[in-house]
Amino acid sequence: MHTLKSSSIFSTSYFLNFSLKPKSFIFILSYSSSTSVSNPPLFNYLVKNLDFTETQAVSISNRYSHGKSLQKAHSVANFFQSLGFSNAQIASAVHVAPQILFADVEKKLRPTIKLFQDLGLVEPHLGNNNEDLFKVFNRCNGFIARDGISNLSRNIEYFESCGIVGSQLSKLLMRQPRIFRMRESALRDLVTRVVDMGISTDSRMLVHGIHTLSCLSEQTFKKKCELLKTFGFSDNHCLVLFRKNPAFFRVSEEKMKLGIEFFLNVAKFDRNVLAYKPNLLMSSLEDRVIPRYRVFQIINSKKLLKTDRSFYSILEYTENKFLEFISRFPDDVEELLMAYKAHLLHTSSSEEEENT
Repeated sequence: MHTLKSSSIFSTSYFLNFSLKPKSFIFILSYSSSTSVSNPPLFNYLVKNLDFTETQAVSISNRYSHGKSLQKAHSVANFFQSLGFSNAQIASAVHVAPQILFADVEKKLRPTIKLFQDLGLVEPHLGNNNEDLFKVFNRCNGFIARDGISNLSRNIEYFESCGIVGSQLSKLLMRQPRIFRMRESALRDLVTRVVDMGISTDSRMLVHGIHTLSCLSEQTFKKKCELLKTFGFSDNHCLVLFRKNPAFFRVSEEKMKLGIEFFLNVAKFDRNVLAYKPNLLMSSLEDRVIPRYRVFQIINSKKLLKTDRSFYSILEYTENKFLEFISRFPDDVEELLMAYKAHLLHTSSSEEEENT
């Protein structure tokens, strides 16, 4: 056990230009106060070569004080750097799962990267922009370092047998990597639940249903269904909502409640429409729904349209198409744009008041 003491040597050009040899370290360190370090060579390597903060380096080096080869850590770092990972990304990955720093490159890390290449997460000829790869690795690295890719490969094969392949599979891995470490029996049970709720294995919604049910406990899912029922939705409505867009159930209860109240009580939508068009309830009230409703009210009150136009059709417009729609009324376009952008003007005014 060594103790770090304050030293000005750490900041000198000599130390910064010190040529590191993994098996031969000069223990020259700076720390703001006396701190115990169990593995000084590892501490030095993390701080000098990988730009870890001293706090990060102390935590890792004390956790792995015995029996961990510095050469292995050096090999792992070199491997990550060859993938285009920055030192900051490596530090982030190690912070999430320190054991990754001592994983076997040839037996665990390289085969995993090959698997990710096959899924399209990273190109075979790597550049410097591998954000998707880093994102997945940062969320998977704990079980990759511990278990290797056996579970990962087995679950990928099962998903592919369900028709979840290509970009759907890679996106699921990026968004919910924990699914890929599940026992195969548990994974099969999860898929069965999704199918029992009305999503077939040949539906493009299957992957979204799996994602949603893997995020929510059965209790949380039932609680959201109960909330829907307080607004007059039936059990069948809940199943329809899930089949049409499973992601709706990942929306917070507060957003769900506010959206339903607006569409039922203000916009006067029918529950059946909302059940079959859950994307309406997932739209931003503040940025999209309410601003367009203000425009819709003005157009109706002034009878600017010769034929009736539903609010639903206006909500369906892309941003560009909506602005083109407004431009059809040149005499009223300024008022319509002011109504549409009112929330932005209010936000801007509030920020100016806070800054004065």
